[in-house]
Amino acid sequence: MAPGDSSLDTASALRPVPAVTVASPAHARNPGMPLLLDWVRDVRVNRSAVERRAATIGPRRGVKKQWQAAWLLRAIRLMDLTTLQGDDTPGRVQRLCAKARRPLEQHLVDALGVGSLELRTAAVCVYHEMVPVAVEALAGSGIPVAAVSAGFPAGLSPLRERIREIEASVAAGAQEIDIVITRAHLFTGNWQAMYDEVKAFREACGDAHLKAILATGDLRVLRNVARASLVCMMAGADFIKTSTGKESTNATLPVSLVMVRMIREFLERTGVQIGFKPAGGIGQAKQALVYLAMMKDELGRPWLEPELFRFGASSLLTDIERQLEHHVTGRYSAGYRHPLA
Repeated sequence: MAPGDSSLDTASALRPVPAVTVASPAHARNPGMPLLLDWVRDVRVNRSAVERRAATIGPRRGVKKQWQAAWLLRAIRLMDLTTLQGDDTPGRVQRLCAKARRPLEQHLVDALGVGSLELRTAAVCVYHEMVPVAVEALAGSGIPVAAVSAGFPAGLSPLRERIREIEASVAAGAQEIDIVITRAHLFTGNWQAMYDEVKAFREACGDAHLKAILATGDLRVLRNVARASLVCMMAGADFIKTSTGKESTNATLPVSLVMVRMIREFLERTGVQIGFKPAGGIGQAKQALVYLAMMKDELGRPWLEPELFRFGASSLLTDIERQLEHHVTGRYSAGYRHPLA
C-alpha cells in the first residue's frame, strides 16, 4: 500500500481480482469439519505481541491523495450498510437501501471518474422484521440482504426459536445471516455445544451465507477470541464477525488481528477461505484504511473483496464521503449534508 504504487489509482482499486469475483465459483462455501478439540485446546495467544503488532499497522501503511481516495472507494464496496435500531421503520430501511445503491453523491462520482464502476455497498444488514422491506427496495440491484438472527444480540432465546428465526429470514429473502454465539458455552468450556449450535445454524441457512458473531467485548481474553473463532469455522461459518455493535467494547485491532490469524491458520490446515467482518465502533475513514492494511498484510489481496471481507457499519459511509469531498474540493463538508448512511 505504498503511495508510489501505481496500481492503486482510483479506478483500478475498485476492479475485483478475477479469481474472487462475485459470480466466481472458485470461492466455495465453508463445508465445515469435525470438531478437533485438541486443536482448540492447544490455541495460545501472546497478548503483548498482538498489541505491539496492532500498534504498527496504521503508521506503517499510511496512504495519501489519490491512493487514499482509491482505498476509501474500496471500503465502500466492502460495507454492510447497517441499521439495527429500536426505532427502525420501513421508510428508514428504504432510505438505507437507496444509499446502498448509490453510496456517493453524483458530483463526487463525476469528479472521481468512477461512474462506469457502478459503485455500491456489499450488503444491507437489518433485523428480521425488515427483511421483506429491504428485499423489495434492493430488487434488481444484486445487493444482498443480511439479517441479524438467532436471538440477536444476546443469543439466549431457545435454540429451536433461533433456528426458526434463521429459516424465516431465509424464506423472506435474506441471502446472508448474522448469528450470535452463546457466550456461556465458551465460559463453561463446552466447545461441543458451541460447535453443535453453530452447525445447526449453518444447516438452517441453506444457501444463505452464515456470519458468526463472537461478541468479542464479552469474551474477556484474546485466547477466548481465538478459540471461539476456530470452533465457529470448524462448524461451517462462512465469516467470523467481531461484534453485535451492542457490547461496551466492539471491534478493536488486537481482537481483529487474532481472528484474522486464526483464519490464516484455518486456511493453512484445511485450504478453506473464511471471511472476516469487524463491526461496531468503526466510524472513521482512517480506521477503515487501517483495517484494509491489516487484511492485505495478514491474508493478502483476495481478502480485499466482499466475498471475504466486510465492514459492519452505519456512520462510516458519512465520514468516507466527507474525506472524498475533501479530496475533490479541498474542503470538508458537514456530516448533515450527506444523505442517510
